[in-house]
Amino acid sequence: MMPAENTDTSTDGWTDDYTAALAAGLTQARDTDPFLLLEGLDDQDRAVQAKVRGFVNDKVLPVINGYWERAEFPHALLPDLAALGIIGSTIEGYGCPGMSRLAAGLATMEMSRGDGSMNTFIGVQSNLSMGTVNMLGSEEQKQRWLPRMAALELIGAFALTEPEHGSDSAQLETTARREGGHWVLNGRKRWIGNASFADVVIIWARDEADAKVKAFVMEKNDDGSYPAGYRAEVITGKIGKRAILQPDIELANLRIPEENRLPGAESFRDASRVLASTRGGASWESLGHAIAGYEAALTYAGVRTQFGRPIAGFQLVQNKLANMLAELTAIQLMCVRMAQLQETGRWTGTQASIAKMHSAQKARWICSEAREILGGNGLLLDFHVARHLTDMEVVHTYEGTDSVQSLLIGRAVTGISAFS
Repeated sequence: MMPAENTDTSTDGWTDDYTAALAAGLTQARDTDPFLLLEGLDDQDRAVQAKVRGFVNDKVLPVINGYWERAEFPHALLPDLAALGIIGSTIEGYGCPGMSRLAAGLATMEMSRGDGSMNTFIGVQSNLSMGTVNMLGSEEQKQRWLPRMAALELIGAFALTEPEHGSDSAQLETTARREGGHWVLNGRKRWIGNASFADVVIIWARDEADAKVKAFVMEKNDDGSYPAGYRAEVITGKIGKRAILQPDIELANLRIPEENRLPGAESFRDASRVLASTRGGASWESLGHAIAGYEAALTYAGVRTQFGRPIAGFQLVQNKLANMLAELTAIQLMCVRMAQLQETGRWTGTQASIAKMHSAQKARWICSEAREILGGNGLLLDFHVARHLTDMEVVHTYEGTDSVQSLLIGRAVTGISAFS
């Protein structure tokens, strides 16, 4: 264990405070709604938030640090997660909950307050994989896959990003060639969550015949193995989101039947439609990480003593906490307004870029300030903040980096593209 200050070995120093801080509960809920934004939640939205918070407190937080440190996915949590009835998010029918945008956001916030890896798993399953089938699949395909995915009987993955194409995914190079009743796919994908154990993998590829981007659903064989031509190798050495497995994928003459092609996917614009429907998730996730960092810092400051009193009484610490709460509230305001705009169909790409850029910047800063308040103990997984801080490094990057989002906003406000 590392002391917060190397010179402090007194009885009111780090050892006693370490025990006291854990006993006080670094993950306990604190008042993080100073503007009373959540006061007007209806019963359904409040119930969603409560049950996800309960799952996080009772099931996730007691075990997640171990999974995170070992870079293992917590498969043991899936039965309890399925029982929550939140998989499928805003999708209506097919065994999905049909949640409001606000309830879906609150679920993301609460799950991320517990752990970013679990939240990413749900995002890949509910929003990207199931969302693609729901938006672009035939009725037969929806009936075939969505109910079992909602029950977590089938795990999904969404294979779009490639080694050479992240933010410019429209230039994807994976190819598909029609041969009779099958399609033959070749190419590589990278950072594909769940793809090392998923039962269904949605693969985006460019048709060699017409150069249009199409979507195909690869399924496991009946014996649970993967078809010939599909290989997934988990990326190792990550500093964040270590409990979500994100492989590199190689496709070598992978054969997928025509019946598994999603008919609604006829160009990259259709992939963009799916991505647009998920925009905003990173902002709610950022809010969850920010809340976790703030709650841990506030609790710790109240029990950590230096120079004879809790550090919460020091001016510099209070200044940090005040600014952390103010920035957290700004993210919260933006997220709640985002849900309102989404419900009324007025949510735009520019709004999404503003929300993602701002929330990721500020949540990353809040978690950094929390780590500083915890001193050396902030480096330890036991105190949770280190996990949220490094997970925020991931959130800051995916769904469009800070720089890319700023250029999208810049193009909207100036009318001039800086991408070419």
